[in-house]
Amino acid sequence: MINVTNVSLRFGDKKLFEDVNIQFNNGNCYGVIGANGAGKSTFLKILAGEVEPQKGEVSLASDKRLAVLKQDHFAYEEEQVLETVLMGHERLYKVMKEKDDIYLKTEFTEEDGIKAAELEGEFAELNGWEAHSDAAILLTGLGIKESLHEKKMSDLTNEQKVKVLLAQALFGNPDVLLLDEPTNGLDIQAIHWLEDFLLRFENTVIVVSHDRHFLNKVCTHIADVDFGKIQIYVGNYDFWYESSQLAAKMAKEENKKKEEKIKDLQAFIARFSANASKSKQATSRRKLLENITLDDLKPSSRRYPYVAFSPEREIGNDLLRVEGLTKTINGQKVLDNVSFILNKDDKVAFVGKDDLAKTTLFEILTGEMEPDAGEYHWGVTTSQAYFPKDNSAFFENNELPLVDWLRQFSPEDETETFLRSFLGRMLFSGEEALKKANVLSGGEKVRCMLSKMMLSKANVLIFDEPTSHLDLESITAVNNGLIKFKGSILFTSSDHQFVNSIANRLIEVTPKGIVDKQISYDEYVRDQDLQKEIEQMYMV
Repeated sequence: MINVTNVSLRFGDKKLFEDVNIQFNNGNCYGVIGANGAGKSTFLKILAGEVEPQKGEVSLASDKRLAVLKQDHFAYEEEQVLETVLMGHERLYKVMKEKDDIYLKTEFTEEDGIKAAELEGEFAELNGWEAHSDAAILLTGLGIKESLHEKKMSDLTNEQKVKVLLAQALFGNPDVLLLDEPTNGLDIQAIHWLEDFLLRFENTVIVVSHDRHFLNKVCTHIADVDFGKIQIYVGNYDFWYESSQLAAKMAKEENKKKEEKIKDLQAFIARFSANASKSKQATSRRKLLENITLDDLKPSSRRYPYVAFSPEREIGNDLLRVEGLTKTINGQKVLDNVSFILNKDDKVAFVGKDDLAKTTLFEILTGEMEPDAGEYHWGVTTSQAYFPKDNSAFFENNELPLVDWLRQFSPEDETETFLRSFLGRMLFSGEEALKKANVLSGGEKVRCMLSKMMLSKANVLIFDEPTSHLDLESITAVNNGLIKFKGSILFTSSDHQFVNSIANRLIEVTPKGIVDKQISYDEYVRDQDLQKEIEQMYMV
């Protein structure tokens, strides 16, 4: 276990958290959540000893080992891939190197023999004889093929380096595992492998993630950074979210009888108590949930944007017809004779590992790029609004205040009051509505683009990774807004829950044609036969 006692941290006048007292227990997985800037990653750095709190301390028994997911993908460029993973267990790696150095000596003394024997004993205790095979298993599970294990890190792609550093953190069965955004840069197969690994992991995990599906799958507890405190809740992210919403609702309805509130709470807890992330913990979690009282539930201080798309007209029978689209970029054939027909009410997620193919397709369909061959036809009753993956062109060198920036995209020259109310829904209130467009953060730019799309009143929405740069609150708001949208959607997203809850159809563009399925995303990724078939389509 790891203990946090009276920890406080400020940056200038800003208080991140104060007098935090938490005990992270063995066998649990804690998801750390909070608004952007709340201090989630900083808190993990305090736990790792990389940042000193102004007050308080973090304690871990001297015989316990803590492992941290490294963020510098270029720190091991000259190291072999397998060696990089072994470095995750510092003591074991040091013993291995000391032992090897002794055996390489040309003159082997009696003292060398005694030292080698001591090292061999410690090596065995640290499970050193299985170290290389264990490291290889981790790499293979994350999708790093055996042929790459002896390569230098500099030979790998950035995506592969992410996986190697994750394997490094997981290696050697650490007592405490700290993971900051571990699913970033992972493909869906690697994410599922990591989920299964953490479900079997018997020690302590503390993880920061914006992936709600991941948090729901692996977490037994939620550590909520809010109100300048860090509060631990039993259950996964969905339980925390719904309990927070319930608490807010109850706080507004103080005139209701407490007995009615208790009855609602009991029904709510009963619904969640069976949804344990780890089967062995189901009984203990159920008991903890049953002991929750009204006072245990606190409404969040965080704000959720209001996302609602209202199409001006209904789509007729024809939505989109695509015939033989082909495109080569820099000598690489990105799209090869792509054809499909979309129908009214389709909400289509374009999935798969080829991000360039998906972005290129969207740019062609929105008129941003011309195909080399083929054609497409939108239905005459359709109107499209596009959210590009790269939105920099809308903001760079643009010094307009946000009110005037948004006015450019208003169908009519709307009043400042109207535009301010629209920006207010997206959390730009008061002076924030006068910020210049070229100084916005990544998340603020996304919220502005969403405002632009809502103003368009289009009945077809096209999104290329809309959840990038957003916090959990904004992701949830966009997710709910698109579920309620009455038009059609074409989109890409690396957020599992986002795709699974919105899409009624899935299209994957591969080098050997498309895969087109009207099934849920859960069914799609868990169908092993289908995934093997798709994998073959990527082998050129």
